[in-house]
Amino acid sequence: MPAYDPSNVFAKILRGELPCVKICEDDRTLAFMDIMPRADGHALVIPKAPSRNLLDIGPEDLAAIHVAAQRIARAAMQAFDADGITVQQFNESAGGQVVFHTHVHILPRHDGVPLRPHTGDMAKPDVLEAHAARLRAVLERVAP
Repeated sequence: MPAYDPSNVFAKILRGELPCVKICEDDRTLAFMDIMPRADGHALVIPKAPSRNLLDIGPEDLAAIHVAAQRIARAAMQAFDADGITVQQFNESAGGQVVFHTHVHILPRHDGVPLRPHTGDMAKPDVLEAHAARLRAVLERVAP
């Protein structure tokens, strides 16, 4: 497996070299809005420690991102009045991974509404901020 590349986009976000629309963070994880959302409220959870994907992440960081993903998923159910949640995690190019820093996608879903295609189109920052605000509002009302 190739080595972790610290120049990936998520590593740059963690170092503050690139912006993100942050939802929340703790000492091990960062949750933020996907800039190319396939559903309203599409969020990402990443570990702060470097890892390429599920194949090389340490057990403590793996546990931390899944605890954070569950918290974001629960908030998304309320914030977006979702009927369900899709959780995705891709590993290596053949597995669909594009950014080689471990990450989990949280996608609020509604019955009968398909995911938007991955076209590479970026959402407007004000839309992402509004979606993040909805998630943060729910997270502020519930204990971690």
